[in-house]
Amino acid sequence: MVTKVRRNRDAAAGWLFASPTAVFVVLLFALPLVLVFKMSASRWPLLAGDQGVNFPDNYVKAVENRFFVDSIVFTLKYTFLATVLLLALGLGLALLVQESSRWRNLLRVSFLIPSALGLASASLLFYVLYSPLAGPLAPVMEDLGISFLGTPNMALGSTLFLIVWRYAGFYMLLMLVGLQSVPSEVYEAAHLDGATRWQQFRRVTLPLLRPTLALTTVLCVTGSLLAFEQFYILTKGGPDNSTVSVVQLIYTVAFQGQNDLGVAAALSVIALFALVVINVAQLRAFRYEGT
Repeated sequence: MVTKVRRNRDAAAGWLFASPTAVFVVLLFALPLVLVFKMSASRWPLLAGDQGVNFPDNYVKAVENRFFVDSIVFTLKYTFLATVLLLALGLGLALLVQESSRWRNLLRVSFLIPSALGLASASLLFYVLYSPLAGPLAPVMEDLGISFLGTPNMALGSTLFLIVWRYAGFYMLLMLVGLQSVPSEVYEAAHLDGATRWQQFRRVTLPLLRPTLALTTVLCVTGSLLAFEQFYILTKGGPDNSTVSVVQLIYTVAFQGQNDLGVAAALSVIALFALVVINVAQLRAFRYEGT
């Protein structure tokens, strides 16, 4: 009897401690998600509100949007490039600052400082930097006849440079935590077996770093698929609508042009399901490789 009372008391205490988090999850995630699904199946102009069910018209309009396919292709291209660059550079910086040296702490702080700056603020900073009129690089750009945001490839490359500058230190930190969790005895055993540094990296470091790589890959892919601020501030989707991301298309449909929250919600639902499928595929791939 006493054990049962104690068990019930412990369960009640657990629910009490979990209730604040549960309230926030319901208010800030579950209810908005339900509202988005409702909006995606309803006629919902920006200023008029809910005007009745029209499923599946919003989804048809979303797929028929002239920027729908182009935004998906561009977002996937950007995601691939950003993920490869950030993971490679993050791992490289982590290996660099892992070694004991007099400059180790200075390098760690230097690489991590840009991560403290908000993405919108960093985008505004680089917008001024890239400006052909008032930017500090304007004379050099004029002499070379280039524009950092004037062509599709330059706009994409300039945005990727911003993202790498902003997030490389963050991924370096995650990789560094993973590297420091690898027991030194494993490297000593590999060294005694005659393994070179490259063989140690390929046969020891990478396999033992797989959980960290899985985490960083999911974070990087998810963040890149949801890219918005950098393109909205730097390129406005230009030039010639060549840098319109999926999230930027959702924003445009909702608040510019069509002013149709129903179609924007349908696009959001499509993006949500695609994001879930991609993340599940990533986790399954890493789990399979780890077996």
